[in-house]
Amino acid sequence: MPIVELNHYLIRATNLKASRDFYVNVLGMDEMDRPNFPFPGYWLGINGIVQVHMAPDNIPNRELYYLGTPKDAVSGKPGTGSIDHVAFVATDYKTVLENLKAWNVAYRPRYLKESQLFQVFIQDPDGITIELNFFNVEEDADWGGEDYNQMARVSEQLN
Repeated sequence: MPIVELNHYLIRATNLKASRDFYVNVLGMDEMDRPNFPFPGYWLGINGIVQVHMAPDNIPNRELYYLGTPKDAVSGKPGTGSIDHVAFVATDYKTVLENLKAWNVAYRPRYLKESQLFQVFIQDPDGITIELNFFNVEEDADWGGEDYNQMARVSEQLN
């Protein structure tokens, strides 16, 4: 049984409202209907498809609700733990870059010309790295990012 798409990931947010506002305002997600779980939170997504679950970090009984992380996994420390980043397919990179600038969100762009792949890396309020992938970007845009072709290469196979 092959995996065909990302269903969702859950963020244990240190500030639930700030995280929700980031995903809605900066990434353009919509708040979706959410079941009546015994803890607060949000389901966010695009075009009616839920992609991000969000819940507060430091709540009573959190070890009962969050099965993938220990009780004090977040504790105000930014980062994604064992996960390096979460990636989404996106469109209209020019509008996305304008929105990131308007919301004063730092971003790190990269481009792989031969694959026509433009990527933008950002961080959410909890320090989770998000990768936005824009496919079929043909023009040589003035995007000011890193060119994968110019990066140092690892020449040997590592085990």
